[in-house]
Amino acid sequence: MRIPDLLGFARDAATGNPLRTSLLVLAMAIGVAAVVVLTALGDGARRYVVNEFASIGTNLVIVLPGRSQTGGFNPANAITGTPRDLTIADAQAVQRGSAIHRLAPLAVGSSEISVGGKLREVLVAGTTAEFIQVRRLVIAQGRFLSTEDWSRGTAEAVIGAKVRAEMFGAEPAVGQLVRIGDRRFRVVGVLSASGQGLGMETDELVIIPVALAQAMLNSNTLFRILIEARNREAIPLAKTQALEIIKQRHEGEEDVTVITQDAILATFDRLLGALTLAVAGIAAISLAVAGVLVMNVMLVSVTQRTGEIGLLKALGATGGTIQLAFLTEAALLSLAGAIVGYGLGLAGAALIRLFYPFFPAFPPNWAVFAGLGTALTTGILFGVAPARRAAALDPVQALARR
Repeated sequence: MRIPDLLGFARDAATGNPLRTSLLVLAMAIGVAAVVVLTALGDGARRYVVNEFASIGTNLVIVLPGRSQTGGFNPANAITGTPRDLTIADAQAVQRGSAIHRLAPLAVGSSEISVGGKLREVLVAGTTAEFIQVRRLVIAQGRFLSTEDWSRGTAEAVIGAKVRAEMFGAEPAVGQLVRIGDRRFRVVGVLSASGQGLGMETDELVIIPVALAQAMLNSNTLFRILIEARNREAIPLAKTQALEIIKQRHEGEEDVTVITQDAILATFDRLLGALTLAVAGIAAISLAVAGVLVMNVMLVSVTQRTGEIGLLKALGATGGTIQLAFLTEAALLSLAGAIVGYGLGLAGAALIRLFYPFFPAFPPNWAVFAGLGTALTTGILFGVAPARRAAALDPVQALARR
């Protein structure tokens, strides 16, 4: 039997019972679509985390108060108890490191901002003029904090885009006086809308000089020291220098945790990569279920087409030809289901991106090929038994049943 004849045989068999064929194709399509959508979610989460960390700055080294007791970075223990505070003086000392390009101390707390009878809760970040360069933030209006002595500070504030919209509406914000906590500040700048970074929603942030923030929050402790290394190659040295300088200042005790942007990214990349593989494996189970359905449908098809098989054998078709014909039918049905599932999966991923534009839900290429390949392989493997059964039929008995 020639290849066109095999394809025609499989086509006629599939179109002869459209309901059965549609259900089989749908089952296979659901399996492939599940693989595509779930891997798009998993890989999208990985890309989202990578993009978020890339947006907070480059060559970043972060010093946290408290010592992590594990060998790697764990977000759960990023903030731990410490016998000594991380202070502005520590940050100033770390600046002396040769591998350190710039740094910004960070004190964080919550307070209320009020202006013109409007009042709302905000996150207050006390820092220095270098913060905007370390964090790669963009000023939409006005300017950032002045460069001045860290131990003092002018009563000026930079507010996030959402704070500006809610507190000032259509009115200009730059130059206006606001009350933050129990102090009055003049707004000197407004940040461009940028979303979340380092666990802070910058659009709802109010930035003031670090000394004034510590006085307002009644605390001398820094929440973080953000360090920018001179270049990518200098990151390990900057980490070592920051740790050694603070260790010397803290009487030889290593009571801080120093993490790098690359280390955090590598950790999340491994975790989310494993998650993507796991969800792909779970989705692939549905392909196995679809394969069982293929086998059942093909077995029913063999039973219904016994007379046809007997006629083919009477005309000289060998058992191998009959087996190849049924395998071709199983392969075509599986391929059709895989293609339909691929289209449904892409549509599902597109819907996710439509409702969540910030989330890069694109299925990885390996997942697409794996889904299509698995669907085709599953259909053929589960089609072997029905094909062998058809090939083993005796032509006389098959024709007698007709």
